[in-house]
Amino acid sequence: MKLWDKGFSTDQKIDHFTVGNDRELDLNLAKYDVIASTAHAKMLGKIGLLTDGETTAVVRELDAIGKSIESGSFTIEDSFEDMHSKIEFLLTEKLGDTGKKIHTARSRNDQVLVAMHLYLKEELKEIKQQTKTLFEILVDLAEKNSAVLLPGYTHLQIAMPSSFGLWFSAYAESLIDDLYFVEAAHKIADQNPLGSAAGYGSSFPIDRGFTTRELGFETLKYNVVAAQMGRGKVERATAFGMASLAATLSKLAMDICLYMSQNFDFISFPDELTTGSSIMPHKKNPDVFELVRAKCNKLQGVPNQLTLVINNLPSGYHRDLQLVKEIIVPAIQDMKACLEILAFSLKTVRVNKDILDDPKYDHLFSVDTLNELVQNGMPFRDAYKKMGQEIQAGTFVPKRDIEHSHEGSLGNLCLDEIREKMDKVVS
Repeated sequence: MKLWDKGFSTDQKIDHFTVGNDRELDLNLAKYDVIASTAHAKMLGKIGLLTDGETTAVVRELDAIGKSIESGSFTIEDSFEDMHSKIEFLLTEKLGDTGKKIHTARSRNDQVLVAMHLYLKEELKEIKQQTKTLFEILVDLAEKNSAVLLPGYTHLQIAMPSSFGLWFSAYAESLIDDLYFVEAAHKIADQNPLGSAAGYGSSFPIDRGFTTRELGFETLKYNVVAAQMGRGKVERATAFGMASLAATLSKLAMDICLYMSQNFDFISFPDELTTGSSIMPHKKNPDVFELVRAKCNKLQGVPNQLTLVINNLPSGYHRDLQLVKEIIVPAIQDMKACLEILAFSLKTVRVNKDILDDPKYDHLFSVDTLNELVQNGMPFRDAYKKMGQEIQAGTFVPKRDIEHSHEGSLGNLCLDEIREKMDKVVS
């Protein structure tokens, strides 16, 4: 069944090429098409294009379809082009001519637009919540290990003392920046495009304000052409939000892979979170974190993929836009999987509490030793020269009883302030 069927069939090769994997992808969106169709049916009843009885019947059957989607029994067979045609078929099968009326005053263009907006709103909300969960784990780890010192590096050279408190909470606060982008994407998605039809509105006296309120959108995408031009744009905004988040997670995963190696030996995980080698019995590989790194690096390319599909398209609908679904839906699934596995794994991380006992880290304390000389009256440049000469001569004695007290330093992590920032983002 095709919603555009005019009584003749297309060549099977054309059908296969144009439909692609839409049926599979639409299983992720069908729930939202039902929700939007329910609001649309109620609106048609409100303006008199459906009778009260017809509205009640359509809403009842849509509710039944929604339950079949929720239970996992809903399918889109090869005889149907997409979720829209299958849902309309089920309505017509149950209600006859009444079911055929559901497509009044809308197009597949605004159908898929509103379903995608609803889908992205919910997925972005879930991504925000998963990020908040990971954030809380990181802040708790920072608090628990605030006094455990860790080498800080610049250029991968030993630099200055850090701490696990700083390391964990650095990633926690970085997640807040990422959620600013995610929140921006949510704001773009939170606009109702339903009623734009094929991109030029409708001669029916539809009530777009009603469907906006019914579907829980913050506002309406007023201009019908602008609504259609949002196709691909809202997906790209979502991809930018996820790319920012993925960059943070990829960097964290890279740190973990380094810190787990025997050369560093800063952290470890239970054996069941690592994998082995087919020939080397001693191996405990960080495969989980390597895959997080790789998946998140792929996610950072998604905005560019979407740009290459939608770039330079003129206004109006074009079939190119169908391809954005096959880019954004798997990307969202990968994003959520990475957040979930990191939260699961980091709960079990074990930190090495005696890292800086190794003499090779003595030079970490050169800056603090230099600063003490300055505080005792020596000019900074003279103190710097003195430290350099002692290090060169091998006579340097580190000052290990360091004190860092300013906001955000290892002695003053400002975890409460960081938590407050996160609460404002997710509230």
